[in-house]
Amino acid sequence: MLDWLRFLLTTGFLLSGIIILITSVIGVYKFDYVLNRMHAAAMGDTLGLLFCLLGLTFSAPDIWTVLKLLLIIVFLWFASPVNSHLIARLEVTINPMWQQLPPPPGTPAEEDNE
Repeated sequence: MLDWLRFLLTTGFLLSGIIILITSVIGVYKFDYVLNRMHAAAMGDTLGLLFCLLGLTFSAPDIWTVLKLLLIIVFLWFASPVNSHLIARLEVTINPMWQQLPPPPGTPAEEDNE
């Protein structure tokens, strides 16, 4: 019975992680602006890898493997947001027109009040 529970938890977490990662890839290709793409990639990377590594943690054979996987999760949860912040800051620094993006299609243009 315990083996089936471990198998179901492992399968559920791995499938959830893979679905989140696939959704992240679709978001990267769908969005036009680099900061939107970076946000989709960072969120999918952090959450998808968390679920995949948690699934592997449930199927780990010994406690040392579990500890190593948990340390990888902690490292990724610290490193991924820092990496995303640095990339976003680089984009804002390099692209001087980042605030003057065109409005999304279908929205009315702002009228000048003179």
